[in-house]
Amino acid sequence: MRYGLLYSPSYISLEDDDEKTMNTEPENSRSSVHAIHMPAPTAWPFVLAIGVTLLFAGLVTAWPISLLGFALMLGGAVGWFRNVFPHEQHESVSVTTELVEIKSSREQVARLPAVGSHRKLLPVERYTLSAGVEGGLAGGVAMIAPATIFGLIRFHSLWYAPNLLAAMAISGWSDRSTSFLSSFHLEGLLVAVVVHALASVLVGLLYGAILPMFPWEPIATAGFLAPIFWSGLLYGGLAAVNPTMNQRIDWLWFIASQIAFGLVAGFVVNLHVRVRTPQFQARPFAERAGLISQGMEDEAHDEDRTQ
Repeated sequence: MRYGLLYSPSYISLEDDDEKTMNTEPENSRSSVHAIHMPAPTAWPFVLAIGVTLLFAGLVTAWPISLLGFALMLGGAVGWFRNVFPHEQHESVSVTTELVEIKSSREQVARLPAVGSHRKLLPVERYTLSAGVEGGLAGGVAMIAPATIFGLIRFHSLWYAPNLLAAMAISGWSDRSTSFLSSFHLEGLLVAVVVHALASVLVGLLYGAILPMFPWEPIATAGFLAPIFWSGLLYGGLAAVNPTMNQRIDWLWFIASQIAFGLVAGFVVNLHVRVRTPQFQARPFAERAGLISQGMEDEAHDEDRTQ
């Protein structure tokens, strides 16, 4: 039996295992029956994925769910590794191969016209990571204002918004009373600061990557469309995972704080100098040197094709 390099799928001649290959066609036929050496099917990756999901779901629901998720994750990992080490489990799958000749009446190969306009959707320039971090932190600071105003107007408290954010990470806080969330708690403040800072930095890095790809006004587009989009995702996901927390959040004020983040983060990121990506290096030298623009190059290609 012949194995492929690093157990990769390979063709096996059944004669090597003293099993005669039975061809369904004569010897001069272009089709034959072979067997492919494939990894054996296993359900352990699915068990591992369920375990990881339950492990994190328990952080916002109850600790027994996290315990069950950890047990499934550990069992799935052990079972999956036993399918691979010390020897990978395989099975042989019979297939029929056939040689097909492709013929064409064309004497020349038709090629699509080379137009560079599609690169407008690819970032030929991007912002640095530091620009994304600074924009995320600035946007996070801007979010504090509408969140604080919401807490003062609705609950007459400065601490309701940070405690509500901490309740998304601390199990059991979402079921606490309004008076509890309206009072000061050092644990809740520290958790809220960490969660808010990490989320702001991650979204700021995302802004640094997507702003060059917005076709219209990037700050306005990313400042309004992106916050509304991910607010809708959070609303749908939180309603299924934690309905109590979903009812406590005033989503109009939440969207307002997200828009404040998007506008400030986009403005700060846009102040930084862009760096060129490998897509820019693929452009012609004349365009990279600034001698011609993209539009002039497209017109030159059109003239060459018409001649």
